[in-house]
Amino acid sequence: MSAIPAYLVGSLCIVGGVTGYAKTRSVPSLVAGVGVGLLYLWSADSIRKGAPNGLEGALGASALLLISSLPRVAKGPIPAILAVTSATAGFYYGKRVYNLRG
Repeated sequence: MSAIPAYLVGSLCIVGGVTGYAKTRSVPSLVAGVGVGLLYLWSADSIRKGAPNGLEGALGASALLLISSLPRVAKGPIPAILAVTSATAGFYYGKRVYNLRG
């Protein structure tokens, strides 16, 4: 199972959170971006090591990112990209969890 999507999305979330803070001094962007990014990175590391709950962590991070992005989709390209990226990652990791359980 690949940890690469979680590494990529986690890194993008952290960069996005820091960038959002740098541009607008938005503390919620910083906290949410870094928080979700770190959850993705923890999940990716767990998946890579074969530790338990890595897939579930990535799925949960995808759900958090999607839920927080959907209300802002019409506000610009960044929330739309976040929504699409989180939905894609959520589908990927959801399928992996389903196949593991089924």
